[in-house]
Amino acid sequence: MGLGLASCGDGRSPITSSPSVKPSPKALPLYRVYELPHSRVHTLRIPVQGNFEVTVAVSPNLRTVAEFATKNQAIAAINGGFFDAQNEKTTAYLTQNSQIVGNPQENERLTQNPKLKPYLSQIFNRSEFRRYQFGTINRYAIALHDAPIPPNCELKDALGGGPRLLPTITATEEGFWTENQGKVIRDAITLKQRNARTAIGIMPSGDLLWVMAAQKKELGQNSGLSLAELADFMRSQGIQEALNLDGGSSSGMYYQGKIFLGKLTAKGEPVVRSVKSVFVLRSRF
Repeated sequence: MGLGLASCGDGRSPITSSPSVKPSPKALPLYRVYELPHSRVHTLRIPVQGNFEVTVAVSPNLRTVAEFATKNQAIAAINGGFFDAQNEKTTAYLTQNSQIVGNPQENERLTQNPKLKPYLSQIFNRSEFRRYQFGTINRYAIALHDAPIPPNCELKDALGGGPRLLPTITATEEGFWTENQGKVIRDAITLKQRNARTAIGIMPSGDLLWVMAAQKKELGQNSGLSLAELADFMRSQGIQEALNLDGGSSSGMYYQGKIFLGKLTAKGEPVVRSVKSVFVLRSRF
């Protein structure tokens, strides 16, 4: 079934994006924690009608999620796209203020890796979270990188992640998973194993949900959520569209001066890792 693209300002809302709604100063973000059998899941619901917007922050040098939040005077922040910790270059497209500020095709450790060459076309067209603008109205969407921008929209921010989690997991299509006659050929994010995970989702109302699934100290490093469990959790929250973000050691959420980390060491201590990009939540006015 094909999905038609709706204009930013025509009043219609395609499945893959949030409605265009003018801000209301009364709506506030809602932080909650869910205790699941194998994970402590931190969520932040961001009202589309609130006086807030979610944007992308990128640094030439890696920073912790908390450092990103402080530098950007953010109410909240969550880790973003995949990157190469060795050369500190992105492996996902990043758009900030309508300018591409991160291009995976400029990462030689990605493009010149012979094991990855068969997957490059998929890697360069993975799903991304987008912020469009129509006048003063924000609209959020999840789309493949090569997907066209809807009429009357200006693409302000985009952050590549993947795979898409909802309505279905597209790990094979996006080059994260390859299986041949029952044998796993490629598993880039250990998707069937439990681990710390982060994701972003869009509700039917247009509200956004940030999710950071942390490991549990009492269960050790084998805790957290698999990719399917993460998708199931987001579905249980009423999410229709969801995108997986860089997880594992990168997993972290900052809210109102506190940092919540997802990955644990063998001794049960939280891992503090610097990352390339984050989503930040700030007041619009």
